[in-house]
Amino acid sequence: MIQQVDFMPTDARESILSRLRAAPKRDFPARPVLPWPATAPADRTLLIASFRQSLQEVGGVLFEVDDRASLYRKLEEILREEGVRRAIATTDEVIGPLDLPAWGRGIGVEIRTPPDFKDRDSFKNAVFREVDAGITGVDFAVAATGTLVLIHDRSQTRLVSLAPLLHVAILPMERVVAEYDQVIGQVFGAGGRPSQVCLVTGPSSTADIQATPFKGMHGPRRLLVLLLGKP
Repeated sequence: MIQQVDFMPTDARESILSRLRAAPKRDFPARPVLPWPATAPADRTLLIASFRQSLQEVGGVLFEVDDRASLYRKLEEILREEGVRRAIATTDEVIGPLDLPAWGRGIGVEIRTPPDFKDRDSFKNAVFREVDAGITGVDFAVAATGTLVLIHDRSQTRLVSLAPLLHVAILPMERVVAEYDQVIGQVFGAGGRPSQVCLVTGPSSTADIQATPFKGMHGPRRLLVLLLGKP
């Protein structure tokens, strides 16, 4: 039999609760609307230049492609240079229209998507042990820090960006913003409540073991971003 032990006398508890209930309610001032930082570039060309520099500083690599045809060419070049024979791709609104599984067959690369797997275990085995790369779209990119923002759902499966040693991210140019505040406003504004949002700032890295920096311990060792569009 488990006996509950109450360390606070009932009269003391009730005294505290009564005082809290009787305390006057305070009206807190609304959060002021702050201007964007002066360092945030307004010009699209400067914004992209800022994102490129920030991404490089955190260990990512940026490739710029003007259209879908040049995107396919650069992606094929990347997969060949990285020795990718098998990859897994999300089906989000950026990646889905590219039909990468069919395209991959034309260049001799097997590209699968999460719905191709019969169950969770076979999918996890693939992303952790079988594929050489994960290919995803990007919902937002923050120029100030070089951060990619991925909003996860059935079409943007989280492990595709987190498990393979190579993460290839396709980023539409119009999704690059200056600061985090703009992302927060668009993602969570107007009642938006996504279940999972992932912030990717460079390849996976850790210094937990003897304070020695190491990339790829818990995720991708390489982060390659294809920026799609013209300024």
